[in-house]
Amino acid sequence: MRKILYSSLLLLTLLWSSQALAQEVAASPETCLECHEDVVSVEDFTNSVHGANGCVACHVELIALDLHMSGDLMPEPVKCVRCHKEETAQHYASVHKLNDIDCATCHSEIHQQKAWHGDKRIAVEKCGECHDDAYSEYQNSIHGTSLQDGNMDSASCIDCHNLHEIKEIGDPNNHAVRAFHTDVCLKCHDNEELMERNGITNIAVETYLTSYHGKNYRLGFPEKVAGCADCHNSHSILPPDNPQSSLNPKNLVSTCGKCHANSSTQFVKFYPHGQMTDKANFPILYYTYISMTGLLVGTFGVFWVHTLLWLFRGFVENREKKRAMIAGTYHVIPDAHKIYRRFSKVHIFLHLLVIVSFLLLSLTGIPLKFAEQQWAAVMMNFYGGAANAALLHRLGACITFVYFGAALFMSAKFLFYKLQYPADFFRRLFGPESLCPNLRDIQDVTNMVRWFLFLGPKPSFDRWTYWEKFDFIAVFWGMFAIGGSGLMLWFPEFFGSFLPGWVFNVATIIHSDEALLATGFIFTVHFFNTHGRPEKFPMDFVIFNGELAKEEFMEERADQWKRYEEAGILDQYVKEKPSGIAYDFFIKGFGFTALCIGIGLLLLMLYAFIAGGHHV
Repeated sequence: MRKILYSSLLLLTLLWSSQALAQEVAASPETCLECHEDVVSVEDFTNSVHGANGCVACHVELIALDLHMSGDLMPEPVKCVRCHKEETAQHYASVHKLNDIDCATCHSEIHQQKAWHGDKRIAVEKCGECHDDAYSEYQNSIHGTSLQDGNMDSASCIDCHNLHEIKEIGDPNNHAVRAFHTDVCLKCHDNEELMERNGITNIAVETYLTSYHGKNYRLGFPEKVAGCADCHNSHSILPPDNPQSSLNPKNLVSTCGKCHANSSTQFVKFYPHGQMTDKANFPILYYTYISMTGLLVGTFGVFWVHTLLWLFRGFVENREKKRAMIAGTYHVIPDAHKIYRRFSKVHIFLHLLVIVSFLLLSLTGIPLKFAEQQWAAVMMNFYGGAANAALLHRLGACITFVYFGAALFMSAKFLFYKLQYPADFFRRLFGPESLCPNLRDIQDVTNMVRWFLFLGPKPSFDRWTYWEKFDFIAVFWGMFAIGGSGLMLWFPEFFGSFLPGWVFNVATIIHSDEALLATGFIFTVHFFNTHGRPEKFPMDFVIFNGELAKEEFMEERADQWKRYEEAGILDQYVKEKPSGIAYDFFIKGFGFTALCIGIGLLLLMLYAFIAGGHHV
C-alpha cells in the first residue's frame, strides 16, 4: 500500500513538472511579440505563411522562456532546412550560396512573408532588387510587359534561371553556357500547348532546329553556332518594329556581325526562320523545295524501278546460263580470260579520288542532315566534334574540285586536241568514245526495257552504257548544284556582300536535297549497276585495276569489240599480265571497305526516315 502511494505521488509530480515545462517552452506568439513588437505585429505574423507554426517552430533553441528573458538563452540563426529540405538542397548548389546569399537575403520579410500563389511578378521584383540592369531590360521586353499585364505564362527570371537552383553564367564561350542560351528558350517555345494558349506558333523552334545552327545545337555543339539569345538577346527581347530591338532592320547588320564580321545589308536579308513549306510568306523557298522534292522522287522512282527489273531479269539470266552450261550448249569463247585494258592509271586514280571524297562528304554530311538521330551525335563525337567534321567535309570538297577540274581538262583534250575540222568536234562529242548522251542511248534504253520484260534479247553496248553516261553527267550537274551551293555556305560573308541573304536559304535546300539524291543514288542505284547486279555481285574490280577479261568484253561491250576489231586496234589494249598480288589485295580491301561504308550509311539513312527523319 505504501509503495502504491509513493508511486502515485511521483507520477503526479512528473505530470505537474512536464505541464509547467510545456507552458514555459511553448510560449505563444502573443507572448513573444509583447517584447518583439518592433519586429512584426501580431496581426502580420498571424497572417503570414509561418503564422500557424509559432515562433519556437523556427527558434527551437528557446526551450526556457525565463532564461531567454533574462538574456541567458539567445536564439541561433534559423535553419530553414528543417522544413524546406528540397529548396535548401537546390540553393546549396546555386551561385547565390557561393556568394553567401542565404535564404533571408531574398526572404527578408520572413516574419510577415505572404504566400506568392505562383505570381511570378513577385519573384521578378525580388530579383530586381540586386540585378537592376537586367531587371530594367526585362521589364521593357516582350516577356516583361506581358507578365506585368498578368500573363503568368510569360517567361520570368525564375523560368530561365530557376527559383533556388540558380547556376552561374560563367564563361560566355563555355559549352554549358552556350547551351543555356537556347535550352531555356526551347523550354517554353517548344511547348505546343503553351504556345497555342498564347496564340504563338512554334515555327521559330522548328526552323531553328532544322537550320545549320540548330543542327549543331542538337548534335551537342552549341558553342560553335548561334543560339536563340545571340540574336534575340537574353533580357531585352523586343519586337522587330521597336528601334531598340536587335532584330530591327537598322540593327540587323550589327546583330549578325557579332558572329559574321563582314555582315552587310545584303547578307542580313537571310531568312533566319524561313519555312520552305510556307508558300504565302516564302514563295522562293517553297518552289525550290517543291522542285528539289520532285527531282528526288522522279529520279529515285525511275532508277529504283529500273534496278528492281534488272535484279529479277539478271537472276533469271544467270539461271539460264547455268542450265546451258549443264546441257553443254553454252558458247565457249577461245582465250576467254585474256586481259584487255579498259581504264588507264589516270582513270583509276581519279576514281579513287571520287571514292575518298564522296565518303568524306557523306560521312560528315549525313549526320548533319539527320541531326535529330542519336547515331548522328555518336558519329560527330567520333570525329571529335562538329568543327572537325566541317574540316573533313571541306577537305572532301577540295578533293572533289580537284577531280572535277581533271575531268574538265580531259574532256576538253578529248574534244579539242588536234582538232582538224569543225565537224570533228561533233563526231567526237556524239561518237562511241564519248560520254555525252546521243540517239544510240535511246535505243539502248528501249532494248534494255524490252529485255527486262522478256520481250527481246539483251542489248549489246559500245564503250559506254547509258547508265554510265548518266553517272558522268550527274557529276557535272552535282558540281554546280552541290558544289556551287556548298561554296556559298562555306563563304557566306563573301557571297552575302553582293547577293541577297535569302540565297543561303535556297542554297541550304539545294545542297541538302542534292546531297541526299547523290548519296541515295550512289549507295543504291550506282552500287547495284556496278557491283550488285547478279552478273557482277559482289563487286566489279575493273575500276580498281582497269582490267577486262575477253569473255566479259565480248559479252557486255560487243559493239566496242567489233569496232576495235574492224579498226585493227584490239592488240593495242591487250594487257600482258594482271596487276600485282599486293596491289590487288590492298585495293580490293579498300573497295570492299568503301562498299560496306556506303551500305552502312544507307541503312542509317533508311532508319532515320522510318524513325521520323526530316526532309531538310
